[in-house]
Amino acid sequence: MSATAGPAPDRLIFIYNANGGLVQMALDSLHKTLSPSTYPCSLCAVTYGSLRIDPKWRKWLAGLPMPVVFQHKDDTPHKGIPLPAVLRERGGIVEVLIDAPTLDSLGTLDALIAEMEARLA
Repeated sequence: MSATAGPAPDRLIFIYNANGGLVQMALDSLHKTLSPSTYPCSLCAVTYGSLRIDPKWRKWLAGLPMPVVFQHKDDTPHKGIPLPAVLRERGGIVEVLIDAPTLDSLGTLDALIAEMEARLA
């Protein structure tokens, strides 16, 4: 007798408008510092300091009732979505939870957390 797999667990997928890797992370850090107004990833800008994730963001993520996945534009299977983006997967169906224009308009970590809480309520 074999067990059947149930639906995929709910999860959040954060996709950065940046490539992955250590070299890219260093270049992104320089870009954010030297020219923040032209940095293309508003999600990175509000959730990361110069080199590491913001402790307040880490703590908020740890309190979520579902797992989170972080992807970069070069390693996400979700192509064709304007980035950055936050996706929600429920029952195997992936939908955009917060789109790029909304993320671009938030501007602060507190605003992002408030938006996430409102949309997850």
